[in-house]
Amino acid sequence: MSYKDIRKCNKKQKRSSHMLFRETGIKTCDRSRILMICNAGLVSGIQREEVINLFLPFGKLEDVCMLPGKSYCFVAFRNEEDAQEAYSVLHGKTILNATEVKLILAFVESVPKTDHDFKSSSWPNGLILLKDFITEVEEDLLIRCVNWDTGAGNSGRALKHRRVRHYGYEFRYDNNNVDKDDPLPEDLPKECSFFEERLFQRSGIRFKPDQLTVNEYHPGQGIPPHIDTHSAFEGIIASLSLGSLVVMEFKHTDGRHASVPLPRRSLVLMTGESRYAWTHGITPRKMDVVVLEEDNKFENGCLSVSHRGTRTSFTFRRILRGECCCNFPLFCDSFKKRESSSSSFKIESETANDNIDNRVAAKLESMHVHSVYEEIASHFSETRHKAWPNISNFVNDLPPGSILLDVGCGNGKYFGVNKNIFEIGCDQSIGLASVANKRGFQVFTSNCLHIPLKPGIADACICIAVIHHLSTKERRLQALTQIAEVLRPGGQALVYVWAKEQERDKVKSSYLRQMGKRNSGKSDEETSHKHCVSELDLSLPVHKNRTDFQHGDLFVPWKLKHDTDGKTSKEVPTFYRYYHVFEEGELETLSREILDIRILKSYYDQGNWCLLMEKSKE
Repeated sequence: MSYKDIRKCNKKQKRSSHMLFRETGIKTCDRSRILMICNAGLVSGIQREEVINLFLPFGKLEDVCMLPGKSYCFVAFRNEEDAQEAYSVLHGKTILNATEVKLILAFVESVPKTDHDFKSSSWPNGLILLKDFITEVEEDLLIRCVNWDTGAGNSGRALKHRRVRHYGYEFRYDNNNVDKDDPLPEDLPKECSFFEERLFQRSGIRFKPDQLTVNEYHPGQGIPPHIDTHSAFEGIIASLSLGSLVVMEFKHTDGRHASVPLPRRSLVLMTGESRYAWTHGITPRKMDVVVLEEDNKFENGCLSVSHRGTRTSFTFRRILRGECCCNFPLFCDSFKKRESSSSSFKIESETANDNIDNRVAAKLESMHVHSVYEEIASHFSETRHKAWPNISNFVNDLPPGSILLDVGCGNGKYFGVNKNIFEIGCDQSIGLASVANKRGFQVFTSNCLHIPLKPGIADACICIAVIHHLSTKERRLQALTQIAEVLRPGGQALVYVWAKEQERDKVKSSYLRQMGKRNSGKSDEETSHKHCVSELDLSLPVHKNRTDFQHGDLFVPWKLKHDTDGKTSKEVPTFYRYYHVFEEGELETLSREILDIRILKSYYDQGNWCLLMEKSKE
């Protein structure tokens, strides 16, 4: 390099060193086995595969750390000498394709602590990998036996990202299911006749498939994450990889993720949880990062890049006769079908107006949420004074100076928990907002569907016992989206909703335990009747207070207390509040429809489903 180039590189190194120490506390040094790429990271468009491919010729790699939202990354060699050689060859000289600038490198003392894709070694329960399931000769026979003709009467077709061929039964991508009464004229190829007996010999599993899907992937092609339709197939999905290794990505709604290499001629079996509750897919790219060595542990293994060739997969399934009865209802179309058919809550219109459902929902909430809370505001506030521990912990953990927004703050019982933060709240009820204002808190009236605040203004948000008052999925999603919008990048929100399950692990929620205290074994309402809303031409079940929920959508009665002197003979009015009680996993599924939100934690707390989520960092 020229003297001018050396000065420029040194200046950029110094600037990067200050930034790294400020953001991570990690220092640069004169020699190390770890290199920092100062001017290339995820925000630059660079991919881990490209970094590994560039540095792999210099020696064994133990880590490539890519931090979200950062313009730098790290490469850890096994030996310091290899890192020194890479530095001398690449620093200030090599142009990376993604950045089109010369790389600036620096030695650093350590790699930032972060959750790493390759440390996700916990495979889904029920996932089985059988290596070398077939021979090279059998592999060649299977590849050559596929007739890819897409003419009339043939089940082969060219999809956008791959070629596909069906045998036995055709999988229909328009409804993600199979026409079980319309088998294809071609049965499974005779070249697959060994499969059943071979599988039994290798695994002890007896499985006789009657449906086969063959996919052909060229380098750069993949398949989106999906779960094979529960009602279409039985509990085993077996996929044979031919022609090339590929990494299959498995993901769970709770955030778990596993990258599973599928070697050439291997068979992967998805059973149990891996079949019914984890998505699986192939990321479209031309090479995969793999961990060498049999123990497959990142700390002891080393990274390499596997360039994809043309891969053909044979996926064997068996058609399910009847409906699915699995133990994973959240992901089961059969369960949702049964639940839908038995649901008592439907808002329908005889007109052709597409917006009628939303208007009816808004009217229902106005009559049986907003108006009710205005009527009972004073009495309701008297019953809401004790902060729940997990919510208090969330508020207390906020750094000094943070801005907390409480959506649906009621009388402001969570304000004042942390004396070192700024608090602002909103509530639909004028009565409850007035109570909070009289207590000295900054609260305004607003519906959670439209929060009139500047986007990104809040460091944190809580929304406790609010979203279950919204009567359609679309409106519940809109409320969560509004919460996400007011959060700053990296901001967190804690959401609580009533759970349909009021008893878990034989432990009753505090709601059920108060039956004896408040009702003395008696209920103000009977369980077997409905409350009719004549203006909307609908009726919903009336819940019996302090008992298990029997319905997903219902009215919960609230009876005002007697006059303070106790001498009134006037009938005490009963108000009906609308609730949608959430089932396990429902809140997480809803939140995953928001693109810039990731789930940090999901848990059950005294009859509530709770979700801690974070807005993606820019």
